[in-house]
Amino acid sequence: MKTHASLDELIEALRRLPGVGPKSAQRMAYHLLQHDRDALSRLGHACHDALTRIHHCQLCNTFTESPVCETCMNPERDPGVLCVVETPADLLMVEQTLTYHGLYFVLMGRLSPLDGIGPKDINITKLIQRASNGVVKEVILATNFTNEGEATAHYVGETLKARGLTVTRLARGVPLGGELEYVDAGTLARAMLDRRTA
Repeated sequence: MKTHASLDELIEALRRLPGVGPKSAQRMAYHLLQHDRDALSRLGHACHDALTRIHHCQLCNTFTESPVCETCMNPERDPGVLCVVETPADLLMVEQTLTYHGLYFVLMGRLSPLDGIGPKDINITKLIQRASNGVVKEVILATNFTNEGEATAHYVGETLKARGLTVTRLARGVPLGGELEYVDAGTLARAMLDRRTA
């Protein structure tokens, strides 16, 4: 049976979500069209609003609706400590530990030469500018403990140490191969408290 172009486009859009294959995308599309057209409408509006209103914080590079995010604007945060994470989801996980009170920088990725992702693709220049502002004294590397995350931590660490900054790395409480987004808050809190010099 031939499907309609708009249905094919919806299925293809849903298939781009992580962990969603062609069959799951097709099931979702048919479910939304058949049983919950209101949810489909809300999803469309939410996607449009997010696309037009959300952008990167000018300082930490996370997602925000304002030029500078709430965390960067918070006067109670310690501006002398900068935690570098791969994604906004990782930032949220560190925040949930309630053990970190400094500022952040979100790379929006990690080095992956096999995928063609180099230093220019993960905002290294912007990070260097932020970390070299004369206020930051310590940079905590909180990238994931995957091969790519370790390579990113090494590259960023060496680059920042060459500029005279103290660079630390999360302790190994986070399992090797683990991603911060999926680590429980207690383990991540311990890793943050036990960080070491990189």
